[in-house]
Amino acid sequence: MKVGLGLPASDPTSLLGWARRAEAGPFSTLGLLDRIVYDTPEPMVTLAAIAGITSRIRVQTEVLLAPLRATALLAKQAATLDRLSDGRFTLGVGIGAREDDYRAVGVDARSRGRRLNEQMATLRRVWAGEPYAEDVGPIGPAPARRGGPEMLVGGSVPATVERIARWGDGFLSTRLSPEQMDRFSRTIEESWRAAGRAGHPRLVAQVNAALGPEPILDEARNTLGDYYRSFMGDGAAKVVDEMLGTPEAIRQAVTAYGDAGADEVMLYCWSSDLDQVDRVADAIT
Repeated sequence: MKVGLGLPASDPTSLLGWARRAEAGPFSTLGLLDRIVYDTPEPMVTLAAIAGITSRIRVQTEVLLAPLRATALLAKQAATLDRLSDGRFTLGVGIGAREDDYRAVGVDARSRGRRLNEQMATLRRVWAGEPYAEDVGPIGPAPARRGGPEMLVGGSVPATVERIARWGDGFLSTRLSPEQMDRFSRTIEESWRAAGRAGHPRLVAQVNAALGPEPILDEARNTLGDYYRSFMGDGAAKVVDEMLGTPEAIRQAVTAYGDAGADEVMLYCWSSDLDQVDRVADAIT
């Protein structure tokens, strides 16, 4: 079972230190979330910096809100990051739930699902070296990975299943329990086979976590609650209550998601305390 770390978004200046320490540990991937109207770093820029100071660990968006971005530019950015990282980049995509992000960039939130479908189809064509459009030539550079970076899809609706089967490489599960992920993953695999896809979709679980003394846990709870209250209101309290806060809880979650078929578990950290990297490493080894 692979275990990755979701990077804390509250302190961008700490992230290179997190990356260096995680690179030396047992972790498979470093992930970063995406928001526009929030105090978070831009993920493509940040992950490029992280890729430049690491050589082994993968870098991943969790998830990039692709409809907020121009498709041609996103295709070029993702291929460039894939080349710079020597194929270590995973593009996790989704539509998000915050309409203020869409208002900020002038994109109609009501069209985001349809727009993501169009983008994923276009990204695959561009990364295969085809012209961008009838009157527009190919967009380089060619990605390191043939066919483009690994592309995971977040979400838990029927459209998510279709996107994975048609254009994706796998599923990025957010806030689904192991039992829920297991059921949803079976639907994805059925759709994958019906689409004539070879092999199996990659299944990645994401769960919120923090380890340390009580002040560290309080910081994590406050940061996590503030983030989710920005679009869930009082529902954020349940998210905070579900955060893993002990080594045993982390070990149990990794085992449970593995039993549910997950290939990797991303432990998303909500405190900027750098020592969390070592604490989580100790918990999973």
